[in-house]
This record gives sequence, structure tokens and C-alpha cells, in this order.
Amino acid sequence: MSKSLPYSMKDVHYDNAKFRHRSLFKVITQTLLTSNMRRECLSCSTGKFLGLLMIFGLACLMLTHTNKAHSVSDGLAKGIGTNEEHKEVTDVGIRFKKLFRRAPRLPPRLSPDEKIIHRNFTGKLKEPNVEEQWKARQQNVKDAFTHAWSGYKKFAMGYDELMPVSRLGVDGLGGLGATVVDALDTAMIMGLDEVVSEAGSWIESHLLDRIRQKGQVNLFETTIRVLGGLLSAYHLSGGDQGMTLAQKGPKPTIYLDIAKNLADRLLSAFTSSPTAIPFSDVVLRDSSAHSAPDGLSSTSEVSTLQLEFNYLSAISGDPKYSTEGMKVLAHLKTLPKTEGLVPIYISPHSGEFSGENIRLGSRGDSYYEYLIKVWLQLRDTQDGNFTYLHDMYEEAMRGVKHMLVQKSIPSELVFVGELPVGPKGYLSPKMDHLVCFLPGTLALGVTKGLTKEKAMKDNLLTFEDLENLKLAEDLTKTCFEMYSVTSTGLAPEIAYFHTKDYFESGLDGGNKSSEYVNDIIIKHADRHNLLRPETVESLFVLYRITQDPKYREWGWHIFESFEKYTKVESGGYSSLDDVTTVPPPKRDKMETFFLGETLKYLYLLFGDSSVIPLDKFVFNTEAHPLPIKSS
Repeated sequence: MSKSLPYSMKDVHYDNAKFRHRSLFKVITQTLLTSNMRRECLSCSTGKFLGLLMIFGLACLMLTHTNKAHSVSDGLAKGIGTNEEHKEVTDVGIRFKKLFRRAPRLPPRLSPDEKIIHRNFTGKLKEPNVEEQWKARQQNVKDAFTHAWSGYKKFAMGYDELMPVSRLGVDGLGGLGATVVDALDTAMIMGLDEVVSEAGSWIESHLLDRIRQKGQVNLFETTIRVLGGLLSAYHLSGGDQGMTLAQKGPKPTIYLDIAKNLADRLLSAFTSSPTAIPFSDVVLRDSSAHSAPDGLSSTSEVSTLQLEFNYLSAISGDPKYSTEGMKVLAHLKTLPKTEGLVPIYISPHSGEFSGENIRLGSRGDSYYEYLIKVWLQLRDTQDGNFTYLHDMYEEAMRGVKHMLVQKSIPSELVFVGELPVGPKGYLSPKMDHLVCFLPGTLALGVTKGLTKEKAMKDNLLTFEDLENLKLAEDLTKTCFEMYSVTSTGLAPEIAYFHTKDYFESGLDGGNKSSEYVNDIIIKHADRHNLLRPETVESLFVLYRITQDPKYREWGWHIFESFEKYTKVESGGYSSLDDVTTVPPPKRDKMETFFLGETLKYLYLLFGDSSVIPLDKFVFNTEAHPLPIKSS
């Protein structure tokens, strides 16, 4: 028995005795024969009188009940009993029965030690077992990563991506072995030393030669996947006095040296441009750059380079990387916007936005993401005043709420639409899966990586912050329902929402039992799934910030669907052509971000929140964690 009990076992026995059944006779006799009662009654004439009166009253009541019962019984036997008489007897019987009814039984009161024993005996989960369940689920994600890596290693090592059905490798990102670099820090976080050794050894032996020999690459994709992956691996392997999650693989300086060599070549996209806006494509072998065939760059691409270039300057001591990257954001600050919202194209030749298409999906998404993340990265440094980034972010989020947010019918799912012909045109109820980055970004902007509980305790949140967090929660639900509404439990690449102005019948997700089957419309061309990470990214951030376990449960449902429908037995996971049919046809491609982002976010979602804390790290748009450096 624990010594810290707030009451004794005597109290427990007393409480239990209060609710033990006793007969009416036992109640009366125990009461009358109690020594205190007997002594007081014998010494008090009033007590004697009241006792006799009580006995007399009970005798009269019993005699009255007996007589009425007999008389009515006789009348019924003779056929002269009436309904009224029968009712009267029934009423008297009920009243009499109520008078002597038993007290209700209550469960016995258990001591704390007995509660633990009882809970174990009945098989109910104790609190520690809940975390054990999530550890087991986290191990399942780890096993999935190992399966994905094994397929890539067997059939596509050194290629950018795996075609798991064909068991072939393919170069679609410049031929720099993108899957190797993208997956490396995930393996470090998961503690998969063998994978870290294999990936690290390949990078040390082959990547620098690839960089020197390869031709054209996309500035944005190469920065977020390869440069970002190298920088994260540098920190997580102990560089910059960082974490040492990897026990095997090259020394941290190997990753840093390769990162600098790559970044020096990528800088040509900035220095070759006549404006602050970089060209979209770089030829690595001769460090030259040029614009895309249409002469334009994506707004999201030119504004999603700064986290990586800033961190490289910080650890290399060379400011040139950060200087070129931050010129872009400083220039974007000066351009006209619509309530903080910007078109999805920009010209590196004129430095001006091109067209009026406004959306938070492809070509627009990470512009808004990096406004708040770069501010978080730099706000505690002495490198300059970057509050303009936070101001731009806040203005943009107000614009999103005012111009893009709507609710579907009939079930009022909150979604973010598009303005394909600009702010004066119609709102399209189209929402890319890519937009599901937004809930996590909103939540991060509210608490700056702290939990909601701590932020509120420290009085850090404004009314607008709480409004933004509510929007983040609503959008996260919508993103999850884009999964649960389909037959496979996996989301399409694009969804449309039923509004008063738009509806198409016969284009639901296939799950007729979903409450939202009439809210979400999936066109035939949009039914593919690329193993994207945006929804599980937001689930991870929302769980870390709100500590609401439903986000973990939603993530588990999504993971189970990935396991059921995208896993290829020979190794790897495959994108799907149609999530509304079972079995879904496979697309035969495993994107690098499945290992670099999707499985990483799921692993962190199911794990301890102290691993890669959101107030100490900022994730680039490819889920590579970079430390937030303070002054």
C-alpha cells in the first residue's frame, strides 16, 4: 500500500460499508439495538413515545393494505370489482413498495493501489501503454522507410528516382541521385545507421563528380532537395556543433564541402539575371544559367531558396549565399500586391509579376511558407531588420481569409480557392493537395513553434492568432477528408468543392459512407496520388502545437492506406493513377519526397515531441530541418 494515500484503509472500508445491502429487519434492529440509541431512548420519555408511535403507524399501514387487498380480491372473485378499486390497490401497493425500496448499489471505492491492479486485470490501457502503441506505429513507419530504401538500393541506386513496378531507375531531376540525398536526414532521424552509411558513402564517392559533369538542373528543385539535404545532414551528423544522430557515414565537413561546391554553381542563376529575380535553370558543369522557355520564373521557386542559402552562409562564414537569396525577398517587398497575395509568375528580365493568376497551389505555395519561416530563421540574429517578412506574411494571411477562403455545401468544409483571372474575377473552388501545407504554416505563424498551451500561458497570442489557429484546424480537417472521401483513403492531386455556384454530379471519391461525399468533387484528370507530404506535414505541426491526439490518428489512417495500396512487394512504394477505384492502378514512380518528407513527418508525428523541436528548427519546403541560429 502506498504511503502517500490521502486517506486510510479504514476510510475505504467505511465508504464501502455505506453501500452494502442490508435487509429492512437488520436496519431496524441495528438501529434500535445500538448502544447509544438504546441509552438515549430509555432515558427520554419523548423518545419512548415517538418509538411507540412509529411502531403503531407501521402496523396500521400494513393492516390497511391487507384489508383493502382482501376486499378487492373478494370483489373480483364475485365479479363486482371495478377498475377504480383495482387502480386504488395498485397505487397503494406501489407507494408501499417505494417506502421499503432498496438503496441503489454503488461500486466499491478502491484505493489507488487497488485501482492499478483492477485496471490491469480488466485489460484497460494504462497511460504508458498509449505511448507504447505510438512507438509501435512509429516502428511501422521506420519499416516502411527501410522497405522503400531497399527497393531503391536494389534497382535504382544513384538514379534520381525509383520505378518500383518496372524495377528501374530514372533521372528526372538532373541526375544527382536526388533520392539518396533527400532520404539521408530521414535515415539519421530514424537511427538507421546502415542506410546512413550507404547513402553517405555514395554521396562521398559520387556526388561531387556528378555535380561537375551534369548539365541542366532546376534551381528550385536542386536547392530544396539536394542542397537542403546536404545542409541538414551536415548539422544532424554533428557539424556546426549540431546534433549527432548519425553514428556512421562521412564526416560532417564532407557534406559541407559538397554543398558549397553545388551552391557556387547555383549562384549563377542570380548573378546572370539582369534583376534580383534569378533564372530558373542552371547548367552545372559550366556554371551558367538561363530562363525557362517562356522567359518566366515561378513566384514560389524564386522565393523558396533563402532558408538554405542563409544557413550555408552562417556555417561557411561566406555571406554571398545569403546576400543573393535575400535580395529576392527584398525586391518582392517592393512589388504591388492584392491584400498581400501575388501572381504565380514573375519575370527575371523585368523583375515584375506576370499575369494575374493567384493561388496557393503549384507555383504559389511556398512563397507564403518561406515568408514566415525565413523570418523565424533570422529574427534572433544581428544580421539586419527582417520584420518586413513577418508583415508581408500577416498581410497575405489576411488576404487569404478575405479573398480565398470559402465553405462547401452541404457540410461546410473550409477550403482555399483560386483566382485564375485575378482579384476582380471569379473564385474557383479548386484546391490542390499542395495547399495542405497551409494549415501547418498558419499554426507555426501563430505560436512560432511553441505549444499552444505555453504560448497562451505566456500571454503571447492575439485574437488574430487564435483566429488563424482555428482556420488551421479547419483546413487540416478538410485536407484529411480529401483522403477519407475516396475508396482507397488516399487523396487526389486536386479536388474541387461543391458551392452554390459549382457542382458536378457523378464525380465523388467513391467512399459513399463519407459524410462529405457530396462536398468534394474529383475530376478524372485529377485522381492520381503522388505520395505527397503536405497533409501529414500539417498533421505533424498541428499535433506538436495543439497536442490534440486526433492528428496522430488521422496520420495513422493515411499511413495504413499508403501501406495497403502503394506498397510494392519487391521494394519501394508507387504513385497511383486513380484513388477512387479499388484496386488502384499504379503509376510506377516513387517520388524522392516520399522518403524525404512523407515518411519523415509521419515518423515525427508518432514520436516524442522533443525530437527536432519546432522552436529550435525550421523545416525547409522539402522537410530538411535546419537549426534556428540565435545571435
